[in-house]
Amino acid sequence: MKIATFNINGINGRLPVLLKWLKSTAPDVVCLQELKAPQEKFPEAALQKAGYHAVWVGQKSWNGVAILSRQPIQELRRGLPGNRTDTHSRYLEVITYEKVIACIYLPNGNPWPGPTFDYKLAWFKRLIRHAKKLYAMELPVILAGDYNVMPTELDVYKPEKYLEHALFRKEIRAAYQSLLKQGWTDALRTLYPNEPIYTFWDYLRHAWERNAGLRLDHFLLSPLVATHLQSGGVDTRVRGWPKASDHAPAWIEIKE
Repeated sequence: MKIATFNINGINGRLPVLLKWLKSTAPDVVCLQELKAPQEKFPEAALQKAGYHAVWVGQKSWNGVAILSRQPIQELRRGLPGNRTDTHSRYLEVITYEKVIACIYLPNGNPWPGPTFDYKLAWFKRLIRHAKKLYAMELPVILAGDYNVMPTELDVYKPEKYLEHALFRKEIRAAYQSLLKQGWTDALRTLYPNEPIYTFWDYLRHAWERNAGLRLDHFLLSPLVATHLQSGGVDTRVRGWPKASDHAPAWIEIKE
């Protein structure tokens, strides 16, 4: 089983990129973030033609998450518990391939300090509480998506530049470590313990050409999945395609 996560940065504007990548790599499950499309504008027909079932939560102009699968999908939850007034489309949880898979789009949080950073930290705390409950169920669970956090200095091309950035603030990195302490496995860092791995390159200042990247997209695995982790990586070439997202798809393979 191959599962990928991809912040598409506008699914309709980048649909040709998505379809080209799906055809060339054939993942079994894909978690998409930042759809930037209302619910009724999701390109379900094009994705069905490409061989995928889909569940999605759209939102006009920003946010939005979706899960694609070659097998049928059963939706479990849309939205994190803990704040009924939160209308951001950032979390989706399903069962497919006999696994619980969550698609996560954590808030950016900039600028720090300020209310957007406070919202990010509060959202992260809600995720930690919900993840603890999922972990306690002792099920095969994958928490995949754009976490908008670089967990360590190895995950950012120039750490000193980001010390006061919401994606690298000590509070956010500590929240990520709190997740790992529950028992989750950071799949890509487990596979590449000592190598820089980037999944995002800004459009500005020729970041892609300079490989000035960040690792923002992560897979956290419960023990029943982590023991079957085989391989993983980032399809960096996609970032160089015309009209590409500023993220590249990351992926892992699980032995069934």
